[in-house]
Amino acid sequence: MPTITLDRYADVREAYRQHDLEQALYDAGGVVMADCLLVLHGAAHRTRRRVENRLFRRGTFRHWEHTFLRDVVTDTLAPFVAAGRADLLELGYRTVMNLTAMVAGVDRSTTAGDDHTAETDALYRFAKKFSEGATLVHTTRDPDEVRAEVADALQEFDRIFLTPSIARREALLAQLAAGEITEDDLPRDVLTALLRNTEELGLDRDMLRREVAFYLQAGSHSTADAFSHAVDDWFAWSARDPEAAEEARHDPALLQACVYETLRLHPASPVARRRALAPIALRGGTEIPEGAEVVLDIAAANRDPAIFDRPAEYDPARDVPADVPRWGHAFGGGMHACIGTELAGGVPAASDREGAQVLGTVTLMLDALLAAGARPDPAAPPVRDPHSARDHFASYPVVFPQ
Repeated sequence: MPTITLDRYADVREAYRQHDLEQALYDAGGVVMADCLLVLHGAAHRTRRRVENRLFRRGTFRHWEHTFLRDVVTDTLAPFVAAGRADLLELGYRTVMNLTAMVAGVDRSTTAGDDHTAETDALYRFAKKFSEGATLVHTTRDPDEVRAEVADALQEFDRIFLTPSIARREALLAQLAAGEITEDDLPRDVLTALLRNTEELGLDRDMLRREVAFYLQAGSHSTADAFSHAVDDWFAWSARDPEAAEEARHDPALLQACVYETLRLHPASPVARRRALAPIALRGGTEIPEGAEVVLDIAAANRDPAIFDRPAEYDPARDVPADVPRWGHAFGGGMHACIGTELAGGVPAASDREGAQVLGTVTLMLDALLAAGARPDPAAPPVRDPHSARDHFASYPVVFPQ
């Protein structure tokens, strides 16, 4: 069967909304992605999404941002500022790891007190390995070698983190059933939701492990990646137009627009893949036969000159059509639109009630970094990831004033 590539913004948007196009990008990464929310289709996907969607509400994100997320960002950044240098990849992963673990339902040891450095290191290592497995289609390494490493990491992750996290929640659910606690005493996370709906969702232990691992890597990897690109874009923009960059530096709404422009230009997944379950005719004239593989070229669609004027240019102040998000297709669309869009990207002030803006994790991270005076390390330029065909940095050193 043919492979059909869609690279116009309107065609990609329409394709996302087609129920007869099923996910096909992560077939190679089944070691960690099989049966995950992102690859399910039809009734199974609707049921899983309904269960997990309850956790991802705007009020929850706003509460997190206003109560503790800013502290997580500044506390994680502080030792790097004191040391005078950081690598954006490590900083990004470390910053989002606590939040991602909380959302996924991965507990930290109560015996560690407030110092979870070793556990953060372990989760950072697991998330990077799970991400490598999820994006196996883009690896330049031996795929079988990567799969074996990911399988081993899943087993180790289960032993260290998942098993005790499950045990604590099962004990709490038993207490709830006995009337000893209330709903408010339960953790609000993916793992708890899955355990409460295991029978309805048809989950076995392997599926449960992969779903939690998926949330752990997807949230941390995509956010850390967006953060490094947002900083790189801002540095380059500041060199070209220091006055505009300085204005954005002190205006949260403009700084959020900078992040949206980065997401448009550097989507975490540059392509999506779908498999046609039936013949499809798009309004633009493309005919898709049953069984065809459809490549949604997100990177190209996000630079469609019919939608974005000067499409390759980084312009946080650009105008876009009213029905087009400033980030283009960076968060996907249709049934597989990113469930954590508002957590990572926030909510633009203009699209929400007055005073209810959510800046999002990436904007908070960028703001804190710039406030600390970060600049590129003149002795160590950034390095692209040689083991991935995706647009990733392998390292991005920055320095802080001392």
